[in-house]
Amino acid sequence: MRILTIMFEKELVETWRTYRFLTLITFFLILALMSPLVAKLTPTIIKLSLNDTLNLQLPQPTAFDSWKQFYKGITQLGILVTAILFAGTMSQELSKNTLVNLVTKGLPRWTIVLSKYFSLLLQWTVALSLSLFVTWGYTAYYFPAKITPAAVLAGFLPLLLFGIFLLALILFGSTLGQNNYGGLLIPLFVTVILYLINLVKQLHNYNPLSLIGDNLAILQGTKPLSQLLPGMLVAIAASLFLLGGTVVLLNHRKI
Repeated sequence: MRILTIMFEKELVETWRTYRFLTLITFFLILALMSPLVAKLTPTIIKLSLNDTLNLQLPQPTAFDSWKQFYKGITQLGILVTAILFAGTMSQELSKNTLVNLVTKGLPRWTIVLSKYFSLLLQWTVALSLSLFVTWGYTAYYFPAKITPAAVLAGFLPLLLFGIFLLALILFGSTLGQNNYGGLLIPLFVTVILYLINLVKQLHNYNPLSLIGDNLAILQGTKPLSQLLPGMLVAIAASLFLLGGTVVLLNHRKI
């Protein structure tokens, strides 16, 4: 455990020096700030763009519109930026041979995998949580509404857990590939397969993609969180499988 802790601290220092963590937090906070603002201004923008010639009676934006913008931004641009930033987590170290001295001195390779994964997971959790609280605060300011904290957190939990699966997939792809493209193409390929599986309605709640598709429905109370429990369990099990696969891949890689 001591070796794992040291490697974990090393990863945190490295991610801070490369500005990846700062970039991730900044981007997520921008999305968080924009979500309630876009929801607030959308009716006005539509009216101005149409010059009010159609005399449209647009519904007033609500807190749910703000949360809709939040989840839309995070599950699209947020996940894309996360994949881009972390795609080279392992491949860059392998290509630069920066792990040679550590491995030759007896460092277990599994500690490399776990330290990198825990570092990615911490960054995802902090950035995502900060963006949640910023959106929550601004939404409450612009749209006073009685949305309980339990409902907000219930809608947020599946997205947080999806990151466990996503980061394991990125790390696996980064280890499998010879460059940064592996960390991007493997998650892209798997995502396409999951979208195809999602066409079968009976499998929807078992699909990890349900964790980033039903957040608003859970927030609104139209879908209970318990229905996504199979998807959560599949995502966690798949993450463990991917981490094990990453260790196996690294053990067979020449460093």
